[in-house]
Order: sequence, then C-alpha cells, then structure tokens
Amino acid sequence: MSASVDSLTPLVEKIRACTHCAKDMSHTPRPVLQAGLKARIGIFGQAPGNLAHQKQKPFVDPSGVRLREWLQVSEAQFYNSDLFLIAPMGFCFPGYDEKGGDLPPLKACAERWRDPLMAALPQLDLCILVGGYAQKWHLKEQAKKTLTQTVAAWRDYGPLFIPTPHPSWRNNAWLKKNPWFEEELLPVLRKRVRKLIGDS
Repeated sequence: MSASVDSLTPLVEKIRACTHCAKDMSHTPRPVLQAGLKARIGIFGQAPGNLAHQKQKPFVDPSGVRLREWLQVSEAQFYNSDLFLIAPMGFCFPGYDEKGGDLPPLKACAERWRDPLMAALPQLDLCILVGGYAQKWHLKEQAKKTLTQTVAAWRDYGPLFIPTPHPSWRNNAWLKKNPWFEEELLPVLRKRVRKLIGDS
C-alpha cells in the first residue's frame, strides 16, 4: 500500500464531511476517523459507538480500554495519528437496534469509501482487523465462515493482517471460551506493535 501527501489528506477531509447516509440515519452523520501519513499500524473495526460519535474520537469507551490493553499501548500512543490509523468499516454511528445494541455499519459507507481509502493509505506494516465486518472485507475469500474460525487461523494472514474479536464486554464469554487468543495471539500482536511504534 503506497500513499502520497496529495491523496490521503483531501480524501480524509471528504470522508469527515460526508453526509451520504443521512437519509438512512436517525441522527446527524458525524464520521469518525483517525488518519496520518506516518502511521504503520492500521486498526479496522466496524463502526463507532454512540460515545465515539458524540466525542468524535474512536474507541473512547470501555472497549477502547480493553483494546489498548490488548496492544499494551498508552492512550497517548493510541491516539497518535503518526502511530495508529483507525478506520472503521462504517465511519458513522449507525444507531441502536430494538434491543439496545448497535446496528451493523451501513453498507453504503464501505461501498463509497473503502477502496479509495485503502488505495490512499500510508505504507502499513500491520492491519488489525477488529470484528467480522472488517475481516470479511479485508480478507475476502480467505475469511472463514465464522469469526472464531477466522481469528483461530490468524497465523495464515500474516504478516500484514491479524484478526481479533471486538474488545466489547459482550465478548467476555468468547474470551473465556477461547483462552488461546490471549495466550497465543496477543503476545505476537504486542511484539509486532512494540516493534513498529518503537519508543514513541
């Protein structure tokens, strides 16, 4: 993946100003994206939650705390756009379903922005795929039938991609059922992150 100063910056500005899905949302679109030309690590999730929507900051909730623990990085490092690019599949909070959970990311967002964004990204050495939506888009036919199968096959996607579950508390049961994630995958992920961010 290669990029130039002339391609990423104007694209990010367009994404942040996008209101394409306004008619399909119950609230004003406010795309959430962290991008920088120097970032060597990309974090690709599904969509910002309501708190991230309100504060215009990705993973600004308990999920973000857990994700930073997984990566063993500080909050300052995590929100340094020279270190981490954070780009969900859907840039806007999609709203809640009838049970109070977040709706899936709007498909039109990825259809409109994903290819141009990936083409304009800085040179990435590591792409962390958080959740099934990001895994299916980035891994294409290499993604397995289930998230568990995809994450379990993480060794097959290196060195560029490492899939993970979402760090939400809703996945506490999954983490207990799959101890290999914390015992085998996370040490490798942390080592890769440390190497790429250095002493930043």
